[in-house]
Amino acid sequence: MEKQKKKILCVGLVCLDIINVVEKYPEEDTDSRCLSQRWQRGGNASNSCTVLSLLGASCSFLGSLSAGPVAHFILEDFQKLHIDVSLVSEHAQCVLPASMVISNIRTGSRTILHMNRNLPDVTAADFSKVDLDQFQWIHWEGRNADEQVKMIERVAKHNSTLPQQQRITVSVEIEKTREPLYQLFPLGDVVFVSKDVAHHFGFESAEAAVRGFYSRVKPGAVLVCAWAEKGADALGPDDVVIHSDSFPPETLVDTLGAGDTFNAAVIFTLSNGGSLQDALTFGCRVAGRKCGFHGYDGIGEHFKDEENLKALN
Repeated sequence: MEKQKKKILCVGLVCLDIINVVEKYPEEDTDSRCLSQRWQRGGNASNSCTVLSLLGASCSFLGSLSAGPVAHFILEDFQKLHIDVSLVSEHAQCVLPASMVISNIRTGSRTILHMNRNLPDVTAADFSKVDLDQFQWIHWEGRNADEQVKMIERVAKHNSTLPQQQRITVSVEIEKTREPLYQLFPLGDVVFVSKDVAHHFGFESAEAAVRGFYSRVKPGAVLVCAWAEKGADALGPDDVVIHSDSFPPETLVDTLGAGDTFNAAVIFTLSNGGSLQDALTFGCRVAGRKCGFHGYDGIGEHFKDEENLKALN
């Protein structure tokens, strides 16, 4: 199987997002009406699969799932988008994580209350069952890092037996300010570090972040940091900082999942042989487009089949 015909695998969380769209953020201890409310499949890795599929990539999801009607909703939504879920680890006695999201239509902000009672993350034992020959790229949403290190070590061992052009590309996302996650820095070929983590370390711009963190990544890796409305920067082994401005929508509607959208669009571009500049610009364009409407459907309509992808051909 040629590398470009193989799938992309995203490893991480799937949860239920209950999204409440409001005219203004509610004051504490008040009763107000929502403009709308909907259920949506969420979770970083799950969202990135959604965007990859809408852009035309063949992708799979590896994460944990409970049983019951909410899990049925999640599985049906994966299947509607042709995302392979054959690797999902099922835990019948657990409760699916859920996020209550308050989406402010005036500002585009999203405020999230997350619940994860007892559903475990996927383990290295779960990952040991994955047929690595199916995949050209595997992306990890940083979560249970100790287990994820073991998973990535398995991929490194697999890659060591293959010529360079057939090796699996590894990407990791370090979004939360949790010390165990920082051991993922040296393990990715592409490393996404969040604005929150950059701020936590005292960096005040994406450029400062990629320069400041670059000593943590392995030789030859690419480090990427998105900075909301200020665009995104990346640094590779040539020591040249690449930048893309943001592409804000005419009206800011919904920023939920914008970071996951950016990551997916960058991965999509690089996995198709695009340059780092192409990837960064496309990531910012798709994320900006996503912020102009609720959900993700408009991404496929706008980007999948038209000249927006011509740079990748």
